[in-house]
Amino acid sequence: MRTPKLSVDIGGTFTDLVLSVGDRVHTRKVLTTPAMPDDAFLQGMDLILHDADVGYNDLSLIIHGTTLATNALIERKGARCAMLVTEGFRDSVEMAYENRFEQYDILMERPPPLVPRHLRLPIRERLGPAGQVITPLDEDAIIAAIDVFRRHDIQSVAICFLHSYANLVHEKRAREILQSHAPDLSITMSGQVSPEIREYERWSTACANAYVQPVMDTYLGRLETRLHERGVMAPLFMVTSSGSLATCAHARHFPIRLVESGPAGGAVLAVALAAHYGLPEIVSFDMGGTTAKICLIDNNQPLFSRFFEVARHYRHLKGSGLPIRIPVIDMVEIGAGGGSVATVDAMKRIQVGPQSMGSTPGPACYGRGGTCGTVTDANVVCGRIRAETFAGGSMKLDTTAAQSALVDAVGMITGQSPAAAASSVIEIVEESMANAARVHAMEKGCDLTSRTMIAFGGAAPLHASRLAEKLGIRQVIVPTGAGVGSAIGFLLTPIACDIARTHLLTLDATSGLGALERLHQGMLDEAHAVIGPAIRGDLNRLEARWVADMRYHGQGHEVQVHIPPTRIRDPDTLRTLFEAAYARQFGRTIPNLAVQITGWTLRLSAPVDARLPPPSGIPTTGTAQPVMGRIIAPGTSRQIDVAIYQRAELPVTTTVNGPALIVEDETTTFVSACFGATINELGHIVMTRIEA
Repeated sequence: MRTPKLSVDIGGTFTDLVLSVGDRVHTRKVLTTPAMPDDAFLQGMDLILHDADVGYNDLSLIIHGTTLATNALIERKGARCAMLVTEGFRDSVEMAYENRFEQYDILMERPPPLVPRHLRLPIRERLGPAGQVITPLDEDAIIAAIDVFRRHDIQSVAICFLHSYANLVHEKRAREILQSHAPDLSITMSGQVSPEIREYERWSTACANAYVQPVMDTYLGRLETRLHERGVMAPLFMVTSSGSLATCAHARHFPIRLVESGPAGGAVLAVALAAHYGLPEIVSFDMGGTTAKICLIDNNQPLFSRFFEVARHYRHLKGSGLPIRIPVIDMVEIGAGGGSVATVDAMKRIQVGPQSMGSTPGPACYGRGGTCGTVTDANVVCGRIRAETFAGGSMKLDTTAAQSALVDAVGMITGQSPAAAASSVIEIVEESMANAARVHAMEKGCDLTSRTMIAFGGAAPLHASRLAEKLGIRQVIVPTGAGVGSAIGFLLTPIACDIARTHLLTLDATSGLGALERLHQGMLDEAHAVIGPAIRGDLNRLEARWVADMRYHGQGHEVQVHIPPTRIRDPDTLRTLFEAAYARQFGRTIPNLAVQITGWTLRLSAPVDARLPPPSGIPTTGTAQPVMGRIIAPGTSRQIDVAIYQRAELPVTTTVNGPALIVEDETTTFVSACFGATINELGHIVMTRIEA
């Protein structure tokens, strides 16, 4: 039975599409259109439906993810927004934790808040931690703030009042006033987007939601209209940062939950691959045109978190990014992609990113008006990207323009030849990604050397073997369709809803268990209301996953503890599970100290078939005949000979020794001299470190 499902992943440079029709999978890759991202969506959809002979009304489901919100935050290209904040706390988002993420650098700079100080307007009001009204809301101050918004052409407002997680009464009233006097404003309530304690993270999240909401709301509304005009009747779901599907309407209210949607799809694919191969520990490496993402996956589960930082700008150190408190697959993301711009600073050090040329005008080699040297230009000059076969020959690359851009950006300042400049840019970006992976693993207490790397995204296979060398990783898997890996992962993503609530309870205080039961039922009811329409009301097949934030009484930070649904209100079980989790992380427990729960997270999800797409079109017999070419050896300006293979012509069990290039329409895999590659039964490229 044909039940065509389409997934679309819009990145900063390319838009990836995957169409699943029965046992066949079709893929497409088109340039993103930043001014109108839906243009690339619809252009790619037309092409891929034509490839598969599928009509618009044949589609049963459309799944969409995008890094547009992420890139807006990284590149600071969101809406002009303001903030209404409890009087006396306007500087909280700038004071942050009142610490230094780099203790000994006297020139250390924090990332500036998304809302400048003159647009953070203090409002007289106050709630207590239990939600009780201490100072009534000054409604006249809200009305006066509207004049400030109009003078500064404000598009979006974040309402950030103290203790709003416990009671939304003041934030709701402020929203009502704004809506009645300025209905064109986008409005975010901090207690709704992140209903948890700790005002800095909550307000930072609310500001980020306000920053991206006008852009994402306009885009998604326009996309839905244009799909309906084409006769598409299939429901449109959005991939969230936690690796789940949400309705488009829900995503338009909380676009901050889409920040890691593209990378989350890649993590879902990596989980499926880990399960298929029985790999207990992997690291996924996803590199596109604008950013690179690294995720740790243990026992077929990515690391989940309710807190992450986007756009870390100081050597990827914790604290140097923008804190976001939402359910998320825990990964590190840096501004290092194919379109990342190479520059030289005042000390003649080569820097790469986070600024990206995107698809418009794109790298200089695209011939679309770009003049800045980028990572893609460097790969073209070094020969890793073959200009004549890029994108299956449908897009011709200008090698001369790439050389000129790198000479202007790097070579003339550092005194390097075009080849040396290109090699240096690649070496810098690979070392930058390796350092980000090391820092992320160190923060999680993980060892990278025992892990298998799974590489996908348009640029990741180009750099995976060298990155593995730097990290001491011995095996790298490049799956089929790696160039559109996140879009393939979308098809394996479950429909789910994540609900988080703050609720303080000491386990010794058994009198609070009644309130806990009401809290849990309220969270379930809210999740059912969100997810029910998406699965047409069939709630019996939903699976609940509960996580409690727990700590010893008096501590300042919590440990996340997974609780079986049948034992979520059993004090003895809660204590036992907490002590086991605490001992795993800290090596000991603390006797005779009360245990406190500070909050709960519920993930309610519908089961999904997470099997990998079956292989198709992979030769089982014959011998591939490579052509010979020349590339710049990694880290040098010296040319070396390499064998160049077409991936579609490589039969199962073929072995390729590095250095070599394996070329396909959507990406190229560079097999460095330290690795040998084998094509396995699924057509995946498995690179294994060659013993010295």
